[in-house]
Amino acid sequence: MENKEFTFKGMKVNGFVMLFVFLAIFALGVFLISAGVDSSDGLIGAGVSLCVTDLILLMGFVQVEPNEARVMMFFGKYRGTFSEVGFYWVNPFISTKKLSLRARNLNAEPIKVNDKIGNPVMIGLVLVWKLKDTYKAMFEIDSQTMAQGLGISVGKDVSSIMRAFENFVMIQSEAALRQVAGQYAYDNNESNQEELTLRDGDESINKELEMKLAERLEMAGIEIVEARINYLAYAPEIAAVMLRRQQASAVIMAREKIVEGAVSMVKMAIDRLSSDGVIDLDDDKKAAMVSNLMVVLCGDDTAQPVVNTGTLNM
Repeated sequence: MENKEFTFKGMKVNGFVMLFVFLAIFALGVFLISAGVDSSDGLIGAGVSLCVTDLILLMGFVQVEPNEARVMMFFGKYRGTFSEVGFYWVNPFISTKKLSLRARNLNAEPIKVNDKIGNPVMIGLVLVWKLKDTYKAMFEIDSQTMAQGLGISVGKDVSSIMRAFENFVMIQSEAALRQVAGQYAYDNNESNQEELTLRDGDESINKELEMKLAERLEMAGIEIVEARINYLAYAPEIAAVMLRRQQASAVIMAREKIVEGAVSMVKMAIDRLSSDGVIDLDDDKKAAMVSNLMVVLCGDDTAQPVVNTGTLNM
């Protein structure tokens, strides 16, 4: 998209110099009026004209703070963006609207979306953004319409203008979050063990979210500094069921580790008994020992020892 923003090239004068000049003109006008009271009406008219002109010219003062900008318009025509920090005087017939270029933070409330496999999940994001293109911000989108949902009127007040942009960013961020969340499953199951999921929290998901937001907000001249998912959970209606499923999966994985370790320990015990010549076991006795050891090693309860006072030939 073509960049239509440009720097203001019109006349600008140091504000403190012009303030001194206008005070001198106003003092001269007052002097002429007072002098005309005792002498002639011509001096009164000249004094009044000077005072009125001086008051009109006073409207041309502009103050710009760091990371602020003024959109300059001359009878509806865009004349550039003025962002030079300081106190200046410009043409008083140029109207200005102040915009903040400072970074702003948006902590969006979690919203309910459906993931790739249709599970309802609650997901939220945190977003850092700032205005980059003042022309697009002021003329490519309707800030007045955006502000109507907030019950405010957009004029020259920078706070009301920025609140309108915040509303725009919030709506677009929710749309982008729904789009990204619908492309991934919440977590892995038997059918998508190798796929990237929302629960993984991979940086690539945050990068994709930033890209989708940048595409949506570029029309408003808004730059995305950072965007990432900061809240993720199953929706309340399925949270209990999914928690039981996760617990079952965890139990199965733990059992697999226990059985794997138990088999290794049983094999080591039988091999050591045979290699050290402690006892000579036939297949039946090996099977009995394996069964007993597996029960002891894999059981949840503490094993109760039993002393065998008989012989192996019984």
